[in-house]
Amino acid sequence: MSGDLHELTAAAQLDALRVGDVSSRELTEHYLDRIDRLDGALGAFATVTPQLALAEAARADRRIARGECSPLLGLPLGIKDLYQTAGVRTTFGCAALAGFTPTADAWTAGLLRRAGAVLIGKTNTAEFGATCYTDNLVTGRPTVTPYDLTRYASGSSGGAAAAVAAGLLPLAHAGDGAGSTRTPAATCHLVGVKPSRGLVTSLSNTTIEGPIARTVEDAALLMDVMAQPAPGDLDGWRPDGSFLDAIRQPSKPLRIAMWTETGLDGVEPHPEAIRAVERTATLARELGHEVREVTIPAGYDDPVRLALRTLFAASVNAVVSSLVPPDRLLPYTRWLHAEGEALSGRDLFAAQGVLARYASAFLEALDRFDVALTPVTSGPPVPPGHFQADGVAAIADRMLAWSAYTPWANLTGQPAVALPSHVDVEGLPCGVQIVGRRRGDGLLLALAAQLEHAGLWPDVHPPCWNQ
Repeated sequence: MSGDLHELTAAAQLDALRVGDVSSRELTEHYLDRIDRLDGALGAFATVTPQLALAEAARADRRIARGECSPLLGLPLGIKDLYQTAGVRTTFGCAALAGFTPTADAWTAGLLRRAGAVLIGKTNTAEFGATCYTDNLVTGRPTVTPYDLTRYASGSSGGAAAAVAAGLLPLAHAGDGAGSTRTPAATCHLVGVKPSRGLVTSLSNTTIEGPIARTVEDAALLMDVMAQPAPGDLDGWRPDGSFLDAIRQPSKPLRIAMWTETGLDGVEPHPEAIRAVERTATLARELGHEVREVTIPAGYDDPVRLALRTLFAASVNAVVSSLVPPDRLLPYTRWLHAEGEALSGRDLFAAQGVLARYASAFLEALDRFDVALTPVTSGPPVPPGHFQADGVAAIADRMLAWSAYTPWANLTGQPAVALPSHVDVEGLPCGVQIVGRRRGDGLLLALAAQLEHAGLWPDVHPPCWNQ
């Protein structure tokens, strides 16, 4: 085959592996070469594992030659550096843990490896996943979108998105606690999936792992492997069938609610964010769906913003306290840790109540609809330093102003998919978010596939794609 193996989708690469048109070793060497040449400018990887990857590729080739079959057999893959991988260092985006090498895989990482994926490395992440930008002392440089090297690839799954968009990986594992899969996908012209609560066993009831991919088919392929909750998962459930099968079924007419309001006083969406939603709504209507513009079900008043900050501070504090001395954290993580230290049980209980009421407002307002349609972010990718411009204490509010559309779906537990829409006159990606009913992941992915096949987004790539 040609030297442009990364042009093939992940599904096409798996087909080529199975019929012998390409070997896993060839694929792995191709991606390792691209990482070596291009990642210095992107900061997509925290760790690259060439020796391990080539050994796993050789093992995959032997298995394929024996006629063995496994969903991801021989396909190179990156795993987000917030999730443990046996024998491969896991830093959680924190330089103080640069020497930590787990002895066991996290649950979903283990599923992916047992499905035959070749682990090519760990994709870069924000320190303990605490920010919607990826900038840490592990790599010492921000992770940027390959569409514009002067702008963040968002976070905390920024490394996964940058790697897939630049052709350093065919697809990638990611995780989403308040938009951390969807906003990086949007900055990199990709598909990003946050599954329904319980479909994938993950870190908490708001954070859940999912795929970042170039196509809906590739995302569904990875979802089929990830959607196997661990025994004992209190929220765990299994879908009725394959997501690959679901996206091949014709989508029935759906009722879609749309809005572009951010829910924040004084924060208006960028015209390109509005354009992305409007062109998606127009296409959906042409496909036979009913689309109705509605008012955002709930806004970010002071109690909700405080409750979100309380939740994140408590989460970071609980994780960090046993792992890293506060003086070895980045300033914002250190600030969140200190905020968490000052919280009482009453504070956390009150915050959970506020957020439960906020989430319920969305569920009630959307009960008569099948899907909600919004922007993913309020504007285009932003330059490094944007969120830190007003000091550490203002980072949370500046992040919320940019990523206001995503947290509610984590709180309600609904499935959400970020889809590309278009690139603007400056070549910057603009995306939309569709959110479905809880446990309606198959139907939501089917709609995503229908929009993709109808031409919602153009087949464009960043400048480094052909390098």
